[in-house]
Amino acid sequence: MKKIVTVTEVEGEELESLLGEKVILFCMNYFYFGKLTGVNATCCLLEEGGIVYETGAFTDKAWKDAQPVGGPLYVVLDKIEAFTRGK
Repeated sequence: MKKIVTVTEVEGEELESLLGEKVILFCMNYFYFGKLTGVNATCCLLEEGGIVYETGAFTDKAWKDAQPVGGPLYVVLDKIEAFTRGK
């Protein structure tokens, strides 16, 4: 069944609202994690960031295989499919 839904955009409720927090970015090929320290029109910056190669159960306290990149990690915004607060 189709439903008519009204979507209201709320200022400050996008990725920028998580600045300074640990985040998980679900992207086209990988998941990325780190502390979100910057967002501009094309990319975001994760400090202490890394790539998740294998998650394991989402209820686990740690990823099954996550590798830090050893420096700042820039992620292109148009590759992000979803995001949330991190572990």
